[in-house]
Amino acid sequence: MMVDALLEKAGRYLPLEKLAMVSAAYDYAFAAHEGQKRLSGEPFMAHPFQVALTLVDQQMDATTLAAALLHDVVEDTGISLVQIEEKFGPDVTRLVEGVSKISRLALPMLGEHLQRASVREAQAENLRKMLVAMADDLRVVFIKLADRLHNMHTIFALSEDRQKAIARETLEIYSPLAHRLGIWDLKWQLEDLAFHILDPHKYTRIAHLVTNRRAEREEIITEVITTLKREFGKINLDCDISGRPKHLYSIAQKIERYVAQGRQFDEIYDLLAVRVLVDTVSECYHAIGVVHNLWHPIPGSFDDYIANPKPNGYQSLHTAVLFRGTTPLEIQVRTRDMHRIAEYGVAAHWRYKDGDGKGSSAEERIGWLRQLIEWHREMAGSEEFLESVKTDIFNDQVFVFTPKGEIRDLPKGSTPIDFAYRIHTDLGNRVAGAKVNGRMVSLDYQLGNGNVVEILTSKKSRGPSRDWLSPNLGFVKSSHARDKIRQWFKKQERHENVELGRGMLDKELKHLGLDVGDRERIAKLFKYDNMDDFFAAVGCGDVSPQTIAFKLSGQEQEPSKPVLGTPFKPTSTAGIQVMGTGNLLTNLARCCNPVPGDLIIGYVTRNRGITIHRHDCYNVTHEDEKDRLVHVEWGRPAERYPVKMQVEAWDRVGLVRDISTLLAEEKVNISNMNVNERKDRTTSLFFDVETTGLPQLSRIMSRIETVLGVTNVTRVGEEHSSSQHHPKA
Repeated sequence: MMVDALLEKAGRYLPLEKLAMVSAAYDYAFAAHEGQKRLSGEPFMAHPFQVALTLVDQQMDATTLAAALLHDVVEDTGISLVQIEEKFGPDVTRLVEGVSKISRLALPMLGEHLQRASVREAQAENLRKMLVAMADDLRVVFIKLADRLHNMHTIFALSEDRQKAIARETLEIYSPLAHRLGIWDLKWQLEDLAFHILDPHKYTRIAHLVTNRRAEREEIITEVITTLKREFGKINLDCDISGRPKHLYSIAQKIERYVAQGRQFDEIYDLLAVRVLVDTVSECYHAIGVVHNLWHPIPGSFDDYIANPKPNGYQSLHTAVLFRGTTPLEIQVRTRDMHRIAEYGVAAHWRYKDGDGKGSSAEERIGWLRQLIEWHREMAGSEEFLESVKTDIFNDQVFVFTPKGEIRDLPKGSTPIDFAYRIHTDLGNRVAGAKVNGRMVSLDYQLGNGNVVEILTSKKSRGPSRDWLSPNLGFVKSSHARDKIRQWFKKQERHENVELGRGMLDKELKHLGLDVGDRERIAKLFKYDNMDDFFAAVGCGDVSPQTIAFKLSGQEQEPSKPVLGTPFKPTSTAGIQVMGTGNLLTNLARCCNPVPGDLIIGYVTRNRGITIHRHDCYNVTHEDEKDRLVHVEWGRPAERYPVKMQVEAWDRVGLVRDISTLLAEEKVNISNMNVNERKDRTTSLFFDVETTGLPQLSRIMSRIETVLGVTNVTRVGEEHSSSQHHPKA
């Protein structure tokens, strides 16, 4: 019977009296699910059994195993929680109830045609319930992670759309959660299973790349292990040495980073990896010294996660060396206790007192969760909560110090403003400047590990700057700081926010070359019917003016992530659809230079195909032959589009250099530039740039405005610098 295998494994660490509860829970669940089958066709009981088996591998307590076996009984058999409590007591019942509450809020069901926003809202509410349940008893999420793992193994019984929705949620929520809890064994399995569903072609390609070199890698690993055992034997170092498998999703991410750096698959040094386990911390450092004496270390590749553990408690020494002088090789050294924690995370610390339900060592490791629960109470909506978790909890962290030596962890990429708000809201509202390691830095300076940060404040609090909320300017990374800034502006008078919002919106419309008549259309994109409500939302920071470009171009903005271009390609209109049809001869009109996100219309020329104009172009609105105008729309933008920008500024040495450097940082190509100097020491600069669309255009214009001496940046048409071109031309 299945239960015998479960009890045999659990009996290796649980006392006999505890096994009786697990056995009773199995029998109870087996009887309750009798005759039920899963969509895959297997008996329903196979699912709770596999969930419990996964948790046995993590050496979870008997209460957790019993709850895992019973976790679907209430939902799928009609047995009540009261009946569970009568049979198994309050601790098991509380866990079953916690898992059931999370399960009730699944993604939209098959057949529902919902917008992605609705899916994200359900996903966010699911995560909120899960984390709140975690704060009450972390074992609830251990069960839920094991439940998701088995569901991913049997996901092929579902429709393709449903598979992708569940796999995406797994990759965005469950796998990062396992990582944050330090449960590596679950994290990599969830990632690889989701990766296989979401991108099967890339998964197969990488699997072939890895498989084709397997024999060669195994030969090298064998030689490395033999050499290390011989050298460690000389100093009587007791250790376990093994090859460390690299998982496919991790390799895919590494390949993407290497491609961006112009490097090749063969240069991924941790495809070849060896792990060394010893007894003590001092032996870890001794072993790494032996490794570096054997092989030349690769510069910048040594990481000490023993002295500086990761946020999830992970500790190890990592180094990369050149084996045989040419072959990159990664070596990890850690104690056996550290390895157990690396594989099973918080679960490795979970030791329960009878009836207590709390493990002190594990509780100490989830302070981040307690803090998150406090933050979520201050947040208005599920979307905001999901953003907070993804940016503040699941992202990579940096560790910085206060001047008194207190350590603070922040999302990677955080700035002094993020640090100030993490210390106290009032400190954030009064930021006037910052020092890092004793030197003055700008407020958009990205903090690094080990930085000592000192915040300089103004005596009188004037509140935060609205510029801090602009994702284009990079002042704020964490959603915690962004939420505190929004709260400050929400407390201001409504009429003040309305007027400020109106001005901010009009400024952005001017940036993008749009008319104020587009206000109502844009408000509807953000689901506002009342214009004053929309202006107030812009004024208090709920709606960033820079997100207008994303809405207009039909793209979904990723929080705080810069929108960068791709290597320059010749301008193309291949993505434009003419009356629903692609691959027709089209040209972009030089009189108005439309870019993706603009409302556009086509003009049928006599011998040059169809010319694409902005809908409000002077030449279109004054066209006599209206029957030559046709409906067109943007397809998927894959190329770059010419845009002319006018920059007004006070003339100074280095002005053009600073703007050109900024555009180069954004990977924007300058195809032409003209300068118009005046006697009053002001100047107009005209730049012809190649951009991917409105989102990138908005970003670069916002950044140019921050350049010293710049007073105004606008998008202009060809007619501002040359004669107008009629559509017929």
